[in-house]
Amino acid sequence: MQRKWWHDKVAYQIYPKSFMDSNGDGIGDLQGIISKLDYLKDLGVDIVWLSPIYQSPLADEGYDISDYYAIDPRFGTMEDMEELIAEAKKRGMTVLMDLVVNHCSDEHEWFQKACQDPDGKYGKFFYLRDKDPDGKLPTNWRSYFGGSCWEELPGTDKLYLHVFHKKQPDLNWENPELREEVYKNIRWWMEKGIGGFRIDAIINIKKPAVFHDYPADRDDGLCTIHNMLLEAEGIGEFLGEMRDKAFAPYDAFTVGEVFNEKKNELPLFIGENGYFSTMFDFSLELYGRSEKGWFDVKRIDIDAVRDCMFGAQKKIGDIGFYSNIIENHDEPRGASRLLSDEIRNDDTKKALAAVYFLRRGLPFIYQGQEIGMENKKIRSVDELDDISSIDAYKVARNAGLTEEEALETLSFHSRDNARTPMQWSNQEHAGFSTAAPWMKENPNYVRINVQEQQGREDSVLSFYKKLVALRKDPLYKETFVYGDFEPCEGCASGVIAYLRKSAGQTILVAGNFNPNGTTLQLPKRADGETFTEGTLLLGNGKEAAVADGCVSIEGFGCAVILLKE
Repeated sequence: MQRKWWHDKVAYQIYPKSFMDSNGDGIGDLQGIISKLDYLKDLGVDIVWLSPIYQSPLADEGYDISDYYAIDPRFGTMEDMEELIAEAKKRGMTVLMDLVVNHCSDEHEWFQKACQDPDGKYGKFFYLRDKDPDGKLPTNWRSYFGGSCWEELPGTDKLYLHVFHKKQPDLNWENPELREEVYKNIRWWMEKGIGGFRIDAIINIKKPAVFHDYPADRDDGLCTIHNMLLEAEGIGEFLGEMRDKAFAPYDAFTVGEVFNEKKNELPLFIGENGYFSTMFDFSLELYGRSEKGWFDVKRIDIDAVRDCMFGAQKKIGDIGFYSNIIENHDEPRGASRLLSDEIRNDDTKKALAAVYFLRRGLPFIYQGQEIGMENKKIRSVDELDDISSIDAYKVARNAGLTEEEALETLSFHSRDNARTPMQWSNQEHAGFSTAAPWMKENPNYVRINVQEQQGREDSVLSFYKKLVALRKDPLYKETFVYGDFEPCEGCASGVIAYLRKSAGQTILVAGNFNPNGTTLQLPKRADGETFTEGTLLLGNGKEAAVADGCVSIEGFGCAVILLKE
């Protein structure tokens, strides 16, 4: 594998609307981010990914872009953005923008012109179909946010395709003029000095050659959009062109949001000269999903977490680097989803951090994850902002769940869990703003916040800082960044353990998510002998020891141990 500048870095995702408000309007902004750059530097962050800050009506919280060349006034100005890029560079950090080009907003100039002249240039920027006199839709595809993918094009006798919200019309990537507009915008932002992009929902840009129905999978007569994606072929033509024309000239760092690449496509996506630098490992996020809806999702346990993590590492092998996550802006909080109520505490939050962070790949931290932020109890549908959560509530109720049961499902799965304001202190509104925030803060901010943890050696935040420093330590960096990944087989239920190995160095990473202690058998050394000694590089305060080829770890303990060769 060719070594890249970003391989030994640590990335951090910011959801700007909820990160830090600098002007007291209850909405996070660019100046708020600038004010916290030293916090990120102290944490050890190198790459900062911003969820969309482009001009947008915020139907899908910024993922519906009305102007790719403008900053939304809610977040600040282009001058603020330029200042952020410059201030980040002073601290050795690079900024990633969110590239959202499967769709735009229905308020974008292109779409407005398509409405005025559907048969003209901009009509060809979208997927338009004539209305059927009998009212039959072109296909029975269900959008990601519920309901049909087809909507009337205002003022015309045509329909347009939207696989997400109806205010997010899909862009027609089959049109070379559209693609050139996308590449022009990418180059414009690279010239601004950003380091690259996180690429949103990109697998959706390729549709089947022929649009047709699939078997319905719910009572609404519609089918999952995934059927269409399975049939679509030839996305590499678009992705390779985008790489060559827009990314490669700038050596841009790119991370793809790809949930469902086809078998054997992984080397094309992130292998040598892949379409992207890296892509997220979504194995945890995909676990237990159901086409019936969130109410039917299978709950994950620690053994399933282990299987997902190990399976992804086996799948990627030496092909390239995954970007490793346990949460993001589209998922509930990792500590709440992956750790059951019975075992969730600061010790297991640290153990979860260790086992996800030190795998092979680029670690991403989502804002608030580093202090162990948790899901928020949703008590009324009126509290919801996220459009997918609102649809999930309707689906659950239609399936026969009581209101209480439906709200419980949302409290566990809703994307709003990740979008509550960042908890900076125990002051009013969690120190996020002097005004009531756009989304109400999680009440537990009084005990889970940066200020309380910052000076405490045994806090979750302190543990994350140590994790980042350990991965970057010159003594161990070669092993953590490029070393082999070897699962420890035969672990007890509730234990995740693996070895990271390079020439002359073997490091054990283990987390015990059981209240009782555990002992795990270590593989043999390279010379066939057993490991009898080890040096604890990092732990969460629980006892761990190596003896006679075994490691014993106290209940809820985690340990990163340099084994003596």
